Amino acid sequence: MWRSSTFSAADGNCVEIRGDLAAVRDSKHREVVMPVSRAALVSLVRSVRTRDEVDHVA
Repeated sequence: MWRSSTFSAADGNCVEIRGDLAAVRDSKHREVVMPVSRAALVSLVRSVRTRDEVDHVA
């Protein structure tokens, strides 16, 4: 299942991830899927979560 952030724009302007495939895609161009390593996917999710926490504190 493809997932996007709950903070994604209403117009669908976001990046979606799929953990079981270790892949990302642009929600506006769903036919293009970019496979990534699991380590890269984990790093992306951690980075986004950390940034979100920092933005909410500021």
